Amino acid sequence: MKVLTTAREMNRTVLELREKGKTLGLVPTMGMFHAGHLSLMRRAREENDAVLVSLFVNPTQFGPDEDYERYPREPETDLQLAEREEVALVFQPSVEEIYPPDDRTVVEVQELSNFLCGANRPGHFRGVTTVVAKLLAICGPHRAYFGKKDYQQWVIIRRMVWDLGLGVEIVGCPIIREADGLACSSRNAYLNPEDRARAPGLHLALERIRAGVAAGQTETSVLVRDARNILEDYKLREDYLAIVDPESLQGIDRIRGPVVALGAIWCGKARLIDNVELI
Repeated sequence: MKVLTTAREMNRTVLELREKGKTLGLVPTMGMFHAGHLSLMRRAREENDAVLVSLFVNPTQFGPDEDYERYPREPETDLQLAEREEVALVFQPSVEEIYPPDDRTVVEVQELSNFLCGANRPGHFRGVTTVVAKLLAICGPHRAYFGKKDYQQWVIIRRMVWDLGLGVEIVGCPIIREADGLACSSRNAYLNPEDRARAPGLHLALERIRAGVAAGQTETSVLVRDARNILEDYKLREDYLAIVDPESLQGIDRIRGPVVALGAIWCGKARLIDNVELI
């Protein structure tokens, strides 16, 4: 496994692999690998000749009062795990490598970025799409793999790649969960034992929506109301809870086809997100 730190090195190495006819799968990450990250690497390994992993905590997707400085980092452990998963290349750039002093370009997907997670995190998705566009340009993959826990992010990145004609297949992968249903997340490291016991309440709230739909309820206001009762039972502070169209991410009043139920909550110091896809 090679660890590269500059765009020039990465460009040259990827070009050599492409010239040999190798297919490349990229897993963009901010590190602190958990079972979800590892599942993306395994999927990429199944579908490509070589797996590339980026390891970069992106400052531009954090707001002024968010957790960039304290975001959990264990790069040495991450590299060991990547090697165990037979990753061929790790791109581990500095902030200055990704955002040089004369950097003037940003990438933003309009409309899709302004609600749900974007409502209370202005500029968050602009930071995400900008860094992902840079990583796709630098790493030159045939496919890039994203966990669907970040459902809105996945939809936005797919749209960005389509609109810009980047020619990269964006693969959405299933959410990986702990035994009690809590979605795997690097921010789970913030949870103390008491908060960890309450955190699965978000998944239970979304499953309440699933159960309501299965029972024939189609009014989203009723489904969301019942789910909020679960959040209250677990003493979780809601950021949002919504049932939306899976492509436009717009809220709907009545379910007539496939939808996604999404939620974001605060549990102690951790802001956690989750979703369930309903057909």
